[in-house]
Amino acid sequence: MKRIPIALQLYSIRNEMEKNFEEALKAVKGMGYDGVELAGIFGHTAEEVKEMCDRIGLVPISAHIPYADMMRDPSIMETYKKIGCKFVVIPYLTEDLRPGTDGFKSLIEGAAVLTEAAKKYDMKVAYHNHDFDFTEIDGEYAIDILYRTVPDLFTEFDVCWIHVCEINPADYIRKYADRTEIIHLKDYEGERTENMYALIGLDENEEKSHGKFSYMPLGRGKVNIPEVLEAAEEIDAKWVIVEQDEPTCGLTPLECAKESINYLKSLK
Repeated sequence: MKRIPIALQLYSIRNEMEKNFEEALKAVKGMGYDGVELAGIFGHTAEEVKEMCDRIGLVPISAHIPYADMMRDPSIMETYKKIGCKFVVIPYLTEDLRPGTDGFKSLIEGAAVLTEAAKKYDMKVAYHNHDFDFTEIDGEYAIDILYRTVPDLFTEFDVCWIHVCEINPADYIRKYADRTEIIHLKDYEGERTENMYALIGLDENEEKSHGKFSYMPLGRGKVNIPEVLEAAEEIDAKWVIVEQDEPTCGLTPLECAKESINYLKSLK
């Protein structure tokens, strides 16, 4: 079975990154990760981040950049181009841009603008889905409307959020085989609930609770990770990216990241 390189979404260890960027990268490399997906550079320059990644031996494959920041100034992509990233990713939508609101049309228009702007830097724009992207509009999932309308937009399927909607992530990976180079591996326990985004620190109106829904290290939750990896290999995906928004199981963020990659490496 072909081994797909494994990266870590650094949002998973954001506190460690803020405390000591370089030491956190060294810890990620020490666990056996091949690359990283950035979620901010914590006051460092692009040149400094590139030098650290090169020296430590991690490939900076992509970066999550807030949609509003990219729309305000698309040249922000140049920073991540200098670091070596191939992708910039739209990571999360505020409520005013989500399917079912008047802003969804502007999101589609903005995504088209960003895909065109990225060509200047020889980069690709991907969209990281959440559960709300599977809202139906006139009998069609919003995410399919987005990809149908913006043909140059790549996917970054988050298998947790797809599975939460009771949809098989492997099916969507295959459906968009020609636009799926990077895939987010995330696991969870529990059921879809209103406090899911409180768990990732993006809904201040919800009390944080790991009762009904909780993120889990890979292999401990509901997502069939081997099936996802089979689909990823089948379509020749370039990277899988581990993400765990909040630590669980009494583990630290770094311990969760280590358990996830150990699980992936245990699969034959």
